[in-house]
Amino acid sequence: MERTSSVKRKAMVRQHKAEVMIAGEQLRLRLHDGKLIKDRRYHLRTYPNCFVAQELIDWLINHKEAPDRLTAVRLMQHLMDHDIVHHVCDKRPVFKDAKLLYRFRKDDGTFPFNTEVKIFIRGQRLYEHLTGDKHSILQLREEHGVAHQRSFPGCQLLDWLLQNGEAESRRRGVELCRALQEHGIIRHVERKHDFFDSGLLYQFCINFRRRRRLSELINESDQDNDDAVVVPTQEDTHPDSPFVLRKNQPQEATNGFQSVGPSSDLKQVTGGRRGSLKSLQLHSAGVPPLVQLSSSSVVRCNPKSVLRRNFTCEELLAPGAPFNKRVLTVIGDAVGWGFVVRGSAPCYVQAVDPGSPAAAAGVKVRQFVCQVNGQCVLYLDYKTVSILVMTGSRTLVMEVMELLE
Repeated sequence: MERTSSVKRKAMVRQHKAEVMIAGEQLRLRLHDGKLIKDRRYHLRTYPNCFVAQELIDWLINHKEAPDRLTAVRLMQHLMDHDIVHHVCDKRPVFKDAKLLYRFRKDDGTFPFNTEVKIFIRGQRLYEHLTGDKHSILQLREEHGVAHQRSFPGCQLLDWLLQNGEAESRRRGVELCRALQEHGIIRHVERKHDFFDSGLLYQFCINFRRRRRLSELINESDQDNDDAVVVPTQEDTHPDSPFVLRKNQPQEATNGFQSVGPSSDLKQVTGGRRGSLKSLQLHSAGVPPLVQLSSSSVVRCNPKSVLRRNFTCEELLAPGAPFNKRVLTVIGDAVGWGFVVRGSAPCYVQAVDPGSPAAAAGVKVRQFVCQVNGQCVLYLDYKTVSILVMTGSRTLVMEVMELLE
């Protein structure tokens, strides 16, 4: 019993570290978007990709990430303690609310990619692939009369790992899954068993796409320091958690993908996300939705095409055609790019998440996609385009054509 409690505590600590890494990366990308991270000059020396501590504290308070300056400093100190940020000269181990320069370790290549981080990255990649699979093994299943959302039998996960080249053998697959369990990435649905090649049900402990509020890190840290038996985390008990089976869907409005079409009848679909452009198949794939990085929010989308009329590639390329060509650069954030394409020869933008990098870059519905990262995609279908985007870098350069109004 003592050993079991110790293992659970270690898993909780590692899970908290994973949450810190996700929250830190999401914060880093938001600060880049807000231009708080930039090259700065001090005493005739230029420090690239850094931020001023005092300015960041102001930003955290203005964006409701912290109620006051003391809490904001405590949050940033927590990121320093986990090697997410550091002083540009590594002379100060304490984060101070002053005109001092700090930097994210991912921005200068000093982030420690140890075994623990590599397992976390592996788990995140598996999560993305599994949730993006059209025939995902993550489904609503029952064990001992209790329903568990987005769970999977251990034997089916091993089958998937072998089929997709993620494991050389079932034995290697079991070793990988037990490492993921030890690091708090997956768990038995009732927290009673280690990972086995059997019909026992397991779940991912971490929803990698949910947007973290920095204040959660302190709350989770306080829980980690508690010697009590494992208690449900905020993610487990949050009404939007993928691990909570809800009898009723929330009634309040959401701010998910909003497509514009001639029909006023919108269909609710619980299968969209922006985590990657595998979500180009989101309405039929049954993958988890993006909204507020929660995996059970309701996404509102129009199943019909948003185009007022269909155009052929020849019409788009005809001399004097009433189209304006634009080149857009979309820098994906922690959860992806934030738009959906449909159609074939040519593809077009069906929906754009209003708060996404795509919207900020100027991606709009009804734009036709001509090139992706320098490659012509005018004659391809949206599934092929999605593969090109997913296999490219986070920075997406896209040439589009839009109808002149």
